[in-house]
Amino acid sequence: MAGTPEPYAVVSCHVERILDDRLWKSYRSLIDDRPGGFAIASLVRPPDEGSGEDSAVWLERVRRLRGPLGHHTHWTAPDHARPLDGVETGERVVGEAAWLREQGLTPTCFCGGGWYWDASVAAACAALGYVDCTPRARRPPRLAEGEAWAELGSPAVVATEAGSLLAIPTTHSLGELARATFRPRGFADVVVHGYFHDTDILDSRRRRALVAALTVLGRRRRPIGLDDLAAALRGEVETVSWNHVARGRPVDHPE
Repeated sequence: MAGTPEPYAVVSCHVERILDDRLWKSYRSLIDDRPGGFAIASLVRPPDEGSGEDSAVWLERVRRLRGPLGHHTHWTAPDHARPLDGVETGERVVGEAAWLREQGLTPTCFCGGGWYWDASVAAACAALGYVDCTPRARRPPRLAEGEAWAELGSPAVVATEAGSLLAIPTTHSLGELARATFRPRGFADVVVHGYFHDTDILDSRRRRALVAALTVLGRRRRPIGLDDLAAALRGEVETVSWNHVARGRPVDHPE
């Protein structure tokens, strides 16, 4: 990054159960309160009509969200985030994006379910003009040895088959954010990107921990929305190859 970068911080949520009435009410109140001054980016999983999810209710609620809107893909099922062998992952991203745009929604960022990432996903995101938040600063927990993911310590442009892709890696889970609040130098990253799941806030203790962590983070770093951060970073970060970021073995694609 050119010069001395600002100590920015962004926050995103993987919104996976927007049709749960209790969760929807809790999440709406959280993003409206803007803890720490953050405009929380909602990375929303499209409805799975095969599982009986109501797309009309889903759309009504998504249209009421405030803050940046993102696209979050569960590759197999609502309760199965990572893809099975033979799944055309890039095509899945493109197909879901087309449906979202047909509904008048224009997500600007993306995160693959289960932190899954491969060359076709990266190319699809580049072609769609997304900012990719799938890369992680550290290996995702609970991944089996050899499973595919993306590693990136700071924002960068990733070169893909479909062009350049700005990636703003996810650096802190809710637990990591909460632990960092108790250390004076706990937020050492130049750009902190904290994330949580919507289901986290159903537990009152985890919701309080999240609000406390974001309040502290907002004092130690400049709160900024994902879209605004992306605009600030364009032309200011280095370009890296896809191989520089990719880790593990992607799912097998049919010939």
